[in-house]
Amino acid sequence: MFDGTVVQMLHVALDGLAMRQRVVADNIANIETPGFLAGRVQFERELRAAIDKGDSPAQVRPGVARSLEPTRINGNNVNLDQQVLTHMDTTLRYQMLLRILDGKYNGIRRVIGGQG
Repeated sequence: MFDGTVVQMLHVALDGLAMRQRVVADNIANIETPGFLAGRVQFERELRAAIDKGDSPAQVRPGVARSLEPTRINGNNVNLDQQVLTHMDTTLRYQMLLRILDGKYNGIRRVIGGQG
């Protein structure tokens, strides 16, 4: 029930999604800043590779890369529609992972409390 690898994976994913929310907020805040390039958080591919190889997911660190999408005349490339969709998707994923993690911990609480 309490697999350390699964819990580590969930924590890394939650950290990555939280970072993505912060970067999306920064992108939106700078939508009119000349020369600002949108940030993108990447962690899913590295997390998947670590799991596939049997490595510890705890070693995966989310990273921020600047978008290479075309820019507007002022050099800014933040796309509000894309940022809103990313925000919604990230929020839903975060909520889902929290429910999974909460379910794992509730199962442990039941076992410890003898409510099996």
